[in-house]
Amino acid sequence: MPNVMAGWDAWAPTLEGLTSEEIRGSILTMQRFIVNTIAADYVVHPRFQYEHESTNYIADEPVMRAVPMGEGIIDYETFIGSLKEIGYQGFIVYEMCEVLEGGGSMENLDRTAKKFLDYVERFK
Repeated sequence: MPNVMAGWDAWAPTLEGLTSEEIRGSILTMQRFIVNTIAADYVVHPRFQYEHESTNYIADEPVMRAVPMGEGIIDYETFIGSLKEIGYQGFIVYEMCEVLEGGGSMENLDRTAKKFLDYVERFK
């Protein structure tokens, strides 16, 4: 299907448990279809729930929190490096739609966007 292209990212596969090498492999496999990519970085905040019967805390689903690029768990060195390896010339869209560390004030959004621009500058 010549009109079907792909937006590819590193954060969703990472959150689903793919390794850096698996993500790199997906870029190599999909390289002729990738026309857009989205970047977002996250940290994992563990959560616990008190269990009265055992007078103890049990692990609950962790909460993912968006953080500035380079401060989270996503391996963008491998991801962007792989995009460079295949000669990717498309856009990298920076996504700040999740709950962001520091809140959603204009000052924090501007500061975080500037950190993103500074971060991707090293890959030129």
